[in-house]
Amino acid sequence: MKRILVTGGAGFIGSHLCERLVREGNDVICLDNFFTGSKENVINLIGNPHFELVRHDVTHPFYAEVDHIYNLACPASPVHYQYNPIKTVKTSVMGAINMLGLAKRVKAKILQASTSEVYGDPAVHPQPESYWGNVNTIGVRSCYDEGKRCAETLFMDYHRQNGVKIKIIRIFNTYGPKMHPNDGRVVSNFIVQALKGEDITLYGGGEQTRSFQYIDDLVEAMIRVMNDTDDSFIGPVNLGNPNEFTIRELAEKVSALTGSSSKFVMRDLPSDDPKQRQPDITLAKSLIGWQPEVQLEEGLKKTIDYFRSIVKL
Repeated sequence: MKRILVTGGAGFIGSHLCERLVREGNDVICLDNFFTGSKENVINLIGNPHFELVRHDVTHPFYAEVDHIYNLACPASPVHYQYNPIKTVKTSVMGAINMLGLAKRVKAKILQASTSEVYGDPAVHPQPESYWGNVNTIGVRSCYDEGKRCAETLFMDYHRQNGVKIKIIRIFNTYGPKMHPNDGRVVSNFIVQALKGEDITLYGGGEQTRSFQYIDDLVEAMIRVMNDTDDSFIGPVNLGNPNEFTIRELAEKVSALTGSSSKFVMRDLPSDDPKQRQPDITLAKSLIGWQPEVQLEEGLKKTIDYFRSIVKL
C-alpha cells in the first residue's frame, strides 16, 4: 500500500486515476478546488477508508506525508483555461512549485501531467518527445501552453538541483466517461450536440487532425510510468493513441453511433488551433511496454452511453 496524492483528483482524468489507485489497495488523497472538477466524479469513493477528498487550491502549499504525487491540477480545455488565464498560469507554475516542494520535503516521487500542447502548432509530424515545439508565447492559448512548458522546466530543475524523483508525461487528446459536458472539447461537444439534435460545429472545415485516446488506456500508462523503477527514465514521454483522424471523420462517427440527424455547420478556426496532432509513442512502447488498446469506435460507444445518462434531451 502506498500513500498517494492526486492533485486535480476530482477532474475527468484525476477521478479515473483515483478509482484505479484505490482499487489497487492504495491510500489516496484527492486534492481539488472544484473549478472544473466535481464531487460527483468521485462520489462512489467517498466513505471508502482509503480515500480522502480535500478542497484545496494548489497555488497554496499543501502538507502531507505521501509516497507518490500525481500533479494533474489545471483546467485543460480552452473554455476553462481561457476563463481566467492568469489563474491558469498560476495553477501550472505555482502548483508545480508547491508540489515539487512537498516532494522534496517528504522524498516522494512526483509525476507531472504535461500536455501535447507544449508542441503548439507542430512543424514536425508526428510529434516525438525530442521536438521542441512551435508555440505562440503571446496568444490566447499561451496561458495553458506556456504554463505547462514552464512546469516541465521546474520539474527538470528540481530534479537536477535537488535530486527530486520526477516523471513527466505529455498527454494527448483523451476522452471517456466523466468528461464535462460543457468543457468545449471536441468529443464532448460533438456527442452533446448529436444527442440533442443540434447542429454539429466544425471549425475550419474539420480538416485538422487529432488522435483520440480512451481514458482507461491513459490511466494504465500513467501508473506504469509512475511505478517504473528506472529512475534514470524521467521523461518526458508521449501518452496518446497514434491513430489519426480528421475532425470531420470524428463528427461522422459520432453522428452514426448516436443515430443523430444533426447537420454539420462550418465556423472559422480559433486562433492558434493546431492543424495536426499525432503522438509518436515509440518511447512509451519501448520503456514501459505500453500502447493503447481501446480504439475510437469502442471508446466512443462507452462515452456516448455515459452522456446519454447525464444530458437532458
